[in-house]
Amino acid sequence: MSLLVLGGTAWLGREVVAAARALGQDVTVLARGVSGAPPDGVEVVRADRGDATAYDEVAGREWDVVVDVSRQPSHVAGALDALASRAASWVFVSSASVYATHDVAGADETAELLPAHPGDDDGWETYGGRKVACERSVLDHVGDRALVARSGLIAGPGDHTDRTGYWPLRFAHPASPDGAVLVPDRGASTQVLDVRDLAAWLVRAGLERAAGVVNASGPVMPLDDHLAVARDVAGHRGETVRVGQEWLADHEVQPWSGDRSLPLWLSVPEYAGFMARSTAAAQALGLTSRSLAETLADTLAWEVASGPGRVRKAGLTVTDELALLASARSGPHPG
Repeated sequence: MSLLVLGGTAWLGREVVAAARALGQDVTVLARGVSGAPPDGVEVVRADRGDATAYDEVAGREWDVVVDVSRQPSHVAGALDALASRAASWVFVSSASVYATHDVAGADETAELLPAHPGDDDGWETYGGRKVACERSVLDHVGDRALVARSGLIAGPGDHTDRTGYWPLRFAHPASPDGAVLVPDRGASTQVLDVRDLAAWLVRAGLERAAGVVNASGPVMPLDDHLAVARDVAGHRGETVRVGQEWLADHEVQPWSGDRSLPLWLSVPEYAGFMARSTAAAQALGLTSRSLAETLADTLAWEVASGPGRVRKAGLTVTDELALLASARSGPHPG
């Protein structure tokens, strides 16, 4: 069977290609190629999806599955205009960021969405709205043969966002000489899915002509339990210095991601459901997840191979953590 992956040189796209190749599928990748070298063993069509001629080389062929991971509404609309009539199955990777609120644990796909944002841009503040606009295009064009997978937090080796790798790496290489690590004493639950499991499921679901809108994420786990797994994987035996969300806010530590942040930590109650959504519909379509321990162990190995001292997109620097540890140990740190 023939799969067309729109992208295929960045993290998830490469894993989709690898999963399809492992099943013996013929794969074509349409991409600019700026996110990495094209995978081996695939046909590569170099094209900029912002160009009106981007799909000329692939639009005259029949495709069993088209997989699209774009976040730009015009790119999704352009692909559908060119290829919708040629695809037996269309798989679009959306995001749980499409939801308007995140305070209710167990919410399913019927939860309220953000307003659609039809314009292209790269701002995080419009990301969820752009994905809503992308979803609408897909459903309008190929709704009867489309799988829209609203992905939660993707984890695993290759995580260029630095969110899932931060904790096993920090526990393996503490900032403090005495091995202490600063951790939040509470926060929203975690719900991560290994990129390899997501990619393999997307390919299988596409080949099986699965259709519908589903939340695609892993098992829900309390933040404390997630950190315990990361600590065990890293073999950490030092102290964990626990601080509350008010203390973290007072000390200008950001949640989730970015500079001076504690990755995966989100305040409650407003984010109690951000990583606690129902995935029953995706599980009914065959989505499974490997153990968090396996994911974090493989991620730690990738982090070490990539260079632990590199500039990161999420987490605390050694300097920041040492200062925060000193402050936490010198006085009360309210929850």
